Amino acid sequence: MFDLNTQTIEEIDDTQPAAEPIAAAADESRLLDAYSHAVMSVADRVGPAVVRVERAVANGRGGKVAGMGSGVVISPDGLVLTNSHVVDGARDLRLTDTEGRSMEARLIGEDPDTDLALLRAGAARNLPSAVLGDSKTLKRGQLAVAIGNPLGFESTVTAGVISALGRSLRARTGRLIEDVIQTDAALNPGNSGGPLVSSRGEVIGINTAIIAGAQGICFAVASNTAQFVLSEMLQHGRVRRAFIGVAAQTVAVPRRHARVAEIDNVSGAMITAAESGKPADTAGLMSYDVVVRLDGQPVAGVDDLIRLLNGERIGKPVKVEVLRRGQLRVFDVTPTERQSKPG
Repeated sequence: MFDLNTQTIEEIDDTQPAAEPIAAAADESRLLDAYSHAVMSVADRVGPAVVRVERAVANGRGGKVAGMGSGVVISPDGLVLTNSHVVDGARDLRLTDTEGRSMEARLIGEDPDTDLALLRAGAARNLPSAVLGDSKTLKRGQLAVAIGNPLGFESTVTAGVISALGRSLRARTGRLIEDVIQTDAALNPGNSGGPLVSSRGEVIGINTAIIAGAQGICFAVASNTAQFVLSEMLQHGRVRRAFIGVAAQTVAVPRRHARVAEIDNVSGAMITAAESGKPADTAGLMSYDVVVRLDGQPVAGVDDLIRLLNGERIGKPVKVEVLRRGQLRVFDVTPTERQSKPG
């Protein structure tokens, strides 16, 4: 009797290793099912708010050439976020939703420096819309879903993860777009202007760029940047930035100069030209001055100088610290609003 019980126990124990792969497979299946449900939920929730953006431009012969991208409706009354390069030079704009309804749109404003544009759908009411999330709460590795119209294939959904945060991407204007999201969710021409969405169904970025020849390296302008641009567009019809009237280049700061001036800079923004009568010239700044701080914040190069000259500084004196012949000097400069280049 005892031997039989012992054998029974041994037989039961022998079956346990075989059960482990079955349990693991079940767990894996549940995880995959949860992943699929998350992507499907995002597609169902945000997909109806994604529109195709078509533009028509003059081709120099009196005709029109069509271009296409994506956009996302962010309010029921028809506000649409897309890329600046999608609507660049457009004579006419037309939106098409996921149900095939077509509507005209007008450009409220665009900001090539962040590659964002804001449109309003004509006579649109109660459109499906998406919510902008807080991109500052994002983590590397979390789920990211891209929705758009790549290569004319409408309502395409791709999924991946957030590969990196806080990237910088050079816009067509030469200015750096800060706080860009890198993702491996597949993007192709036509995805531009469409949303990058979190598993919560919030728009966390506006898809903007890919690297030709690379796989799994795609970029989106962060939703917090989009929120800032949206606010500026609605209030002013443009994004305001400060202007002091200089051309500059990034240069190294000699260690002995930094030590004498008691600064930490290893580089700065050297002024190569100061426009006559503009704020920098009026304040006394000159060519070959190396800007190392602006209002106490370090300037390591041209990109820092551009970034710090934001709309909040327009009309307000700022302290610009420069190295002139190795000596630290401070100037009070009052920036004006930078005017957009024509055309």
